[in-house]
Amino acid sequence: MKKNLFLLSIIALVAFTGCTQPKPVKTIENLKAGIKGETTASAKYHAFAEKARTDGYEPIAKLFEAASAAESIHAANHTKVLESLGEKMEAFTPAFEVKTTTENLQAAIEGEGYEASTMYPDFLEAAKTEKVEKAIKSFTWAMDTEKKHKEFYSKALDALNAMTTASLPVGYVVCPKCGNTYDAAAVDAACAFCGTSKDEFLTI
Repeated sequence: MKKNLFLLSIIALVAFTGCTQPKPVKTIENLKAGIKGETTASAKYHAFAEKARTDGYEPIAKLFEAASAAESIHAANHTKVLESLGEKMEAFTPAFEVKTTTENLQAAIEGEGYEASTMYPDFLEAAKTEKVEKAIKSFTWAMDTEKKHKEFYSKALDALNAMTTASLPVGYVVCPKCGNTYDAAAVDAACAFCGTSKDEFLTI
């Protein structure tokens, strides 16, 4: 009888272990990389905004401030997903360099371009393979926002080179849920990415 109970216990343990969902190792790794990247970008863009303002480029400073807020939202979203998977982000110190406003804009264009065309598509592929729906949503929101940031930065750099920065948007709004960023003069009634009402948008 004892032998039979022992065998039943072993069978039950094996069955339970077999049903346990394995941890999405690659997505966890990518979430941590995303948190580090977005947190660093937020701090960097805040510093870039201060530099632009010091240089007398208020419209560009506003853009950097809006992007900084958006990147912070992305980092927070990634963190929530990571913690829902039972993981914690290790402490780190953002590292970046502040140069001229022209160079800062170029660096921002390159960074956003990499995230939108390479980093997040790779992250999404892994998240879909590992079936982590929350990560898919968070990565998608970030990727789509970075595409818009790159466009904003490109227009700002063109305006700076042409000495027509007065033609740039005078303000921006940011969706607090997904980080989607709008020219304050052209805002949707609800966020095009997550459906949040414009009444909840952050004004920069």
